Amino acid sequence: MKTITEYTKAVYTLISLYRQYTSLLGKMNSQEEDEVWQVIIGARVEMTSKQQEYLKLETTWMTAVGLSEMAAEAAYQSGADQASITARNHIQLVKSQVQEVRQLSQKAETKLAEAQTQELHQKTQEGRDERADQEQEAYLRED
Repeated sequence: MKTITEYTKAVYTLISLYRQYTSLLGKMNSQEEDEVWQVIIGARVEMTSKQQEYLKLETTWMTAVGLSEMAAEAAYQSGADQASITARNHIQLVKSQVQEVRQLSQKAETKLAEAQTQELHQKTQEGRDERADQEQEAYLRED
């Protein structure tokens, strides 16, 4: 669970950076913008690294759950009903806890996509505004 929590934190860090960058669009010179992008790229690398750790752990966890379920079934088949019930209860508890954390992670990923979309939208709008200003200047020069 620690790994997915670290991944989720890395996603939220990247969200925060995108939002800050978006709020500063048009207010920075090119050097400042490059510096901000270097920080964003570093945060992306960190997030991707944490995501890979999380995915590897999830694969291991799924294998462990499968083995635990087989052990619970074997306990039941051998007549150890109480051990089987206890094991299944623990498995279900862990599954629900992991599902809650996954949902938090998915929520963070959705917010990241929204922040990236907002940044693209604002950049597109600024590009339109610049073109409109250039066209207006060209029109005024023709007079």
